[in-house]
Amino acid sequence: MSGAATPRAATPGTAVPAAGARPGERRTQEQRRTRARTALLAAAAELVAESGIRAVTFARVGERAGYSRGMVTHHFGSKQGLLEALVQEAQAGLAPGIQQEPPGLDRLLRFVEAYLLGFGADPPTWQAFLVLWADAVGGGDLAPMMRERDAWFRDRLRADVLAGQAAGTVRSDVDAGTVALRVVAELRGIGMQRILDPEPRAVGPLAAAVVRGWAQQLGRDAGAAE
Repeated sequence: MSGAATPRAATPGTAVPAAGARPGERRTQEQRRTRARTALLAAAAELVAESGIRAVTFARVGERAGYSRGMVTHHFGSKQGLLEALVQEAQAGLAPGIQQEPPGLDRLLRFVEAYLLGFGADPPTWQAFLVLWADAVGGGDLAPMMRERDAWFRDRLRADVLAGQAAGTVRSDVDAGTVALRVVAELRGIGMQRILDPEPRAVGPLAAAVVRGWAQQLGRDAGAAE
């Protein structure tokens, strides 16, 4: 054996620092990259929310975020890539802690509440998401991705209903798939109405009322009351 150290294989998805680079320099570069990506997505969300998809150009996104249009190309490659990243960012930012909880009625209700409260916590991002969703409904380029994301959303809601039924906290006579479809439809509908007219009701009381309604419809006690 020569005694030379055997290079360690890189873990998939993990960047390998360049030879001679100090750990502190690598972290700083990653932080700059993350900061730029976050700023570019925020700028794109604002443009979509304000003026729709046609308003999104690399030049306008870069200018609003304080970067060059080349930086947008570097991070996302194309306008389609930018908009898809914006969709993923919006959904990933929705109560990530809740997604780690075990499925069931409590998780479903907390997820519904978090979804609605998101309209008040980060209006540009969620308004942009709904504008992109509406464009997909009309046959836009994001339609395949939106179908996939909506199917994921319904699947997780369906899993919550089924887990609740298994635990005895959700009525056994409700259909999990139908509930999932209705929940998504209600949340999307409320969101679209708030884009058109954001003033009629504060987000907090509205979220509480929707959660209370679903708790009453799905809870085991609801069946006895009918």
